[in-house]
Amino acid sequence: MTIDCPAPVGQYVSHRRLFSADRPLRLTSGVILPQVRVAYETYGELNAARDNAVFVCHALTGDSHVARHHPGDSPGWWDVMVGPGRPVDTDGLFVICANVLGGCAGTTAAWPSGTPHASVDIADMVAVHRELVAALGIRRLRAVIGGSVGGMQALEWLLRHPADADGYFIAAATGRQSADNLAWNAIARAAIRSDPEFLDGRYPRRGGPRDGLGIARMIAHLTYLSEASLQRKFGRDGRRPGTRFHPSTVVQGDFAVESYLEHQADKFVRRFDANSYLTLTGAMDRFDAFSVPDALGTVDVRPKVRLYSFTHDRLYGPDHSRRIQAELAARGVPARHDQDETSDAGHDAFLLDVPPFLDAMADFLRGLGAAPHPSSRTLTPR
Repeated sequence: MTIDCPAPVGQYVSHRRLFSADRPLRLTSGVILPQVRVAYETYGELNAARDNAVFVCHALTGDSHVARHHPGDSPGWWDVMVGPGRPVDTDGLFVICANVLGGCAGTTAAWPSGTPHASVDIADMVAVHRELVAALGIRRLRAVIGGSVGGMQALEWLLRHPADADGYFIAAATGRQSADNLAWNAIARAAIRSDPEFLDGRYPRRGGPRDGLGIARMIAHLTYLSEASLQRKFGRDGRRPGTRFHPSTVVQGDFAVESYLEHQADKFVRRFDANSYLTLTGAMDRFDAFSVPDALGTVDVRPKVRLYSFTHDRLYGPDHSRRIQAELAARGVPARHDQDETSDAGHDAFLLDVPPFLDAMADFLRGLGAAPHPSSRTLTPR
């Protein structure tokens, strides 16, 4: 059984049915999906040569709305990076962003019958991305880019299908969760499952474990910010008397940072699904990019790879990127690693206006240029 999550999507979202009973998607877990409904958005124009496409992989709770389509459109989650005149310049590039398999913004959530949340892996998300790219008539991508969990997807894509793109940009990401990362996710999932409204994942379409999901978001949100940024924003300031962001039973404390977390929880439960959160954090935790054989050794021309990390990122700091760089080097793929020290925002810096990071992306895409595309190196979905 597959379920299409009910979360609302924007007016610019397109949908496409991929795979079929004759050619289904087989998940890493062995579950077979005869069809997958994908929600995606595109920006810019595909050129006549069909070689200017960039695929943007979104992070854990993101969606296909990576940027505004026009000044009056609702904000995208990466407006600082994608758009006309931006580093990922849609005046010359054709940008694709799709909600991931297992997400809750228009793409099928793969939940097998009898199990409210599924074992979906990063590799399964990439398989759906590749099928979408092929369905759009694109034989090869200019680049695959992503930050955080989006960076995991870009890394998976690089390792298993390196010839699909001229270059891969991986920001604030990891090739494998640390014990600390695993622990934070475990606590977040426990918060969801312990909510009386979770009902073993079989909660009604409207409602569900709002408090548990809200707490999970608070836990995760703390890992996205640095201690310095929290101190600078809030310190030990109290909130104004009588001020409450929403009638939550979760926090209701006296300090501004508590109100802030309460606000983040309220925004999140209005747009996300608890089963999807369990599914996607499980995919993160199982991801171990370099534990299985890869196809890099069979590629005749190596793609360009750029890694970017932030010194004050306490989730996936520079050590994670250095490990990726070393593992790639051991496989004969050089990767440039830039470490940013200008922002103390923490993990979320990859979403913010950090000039060296934006410049690095623009420089990377310019450097790809019009690389030769041997006919033997074209995107072929599984």
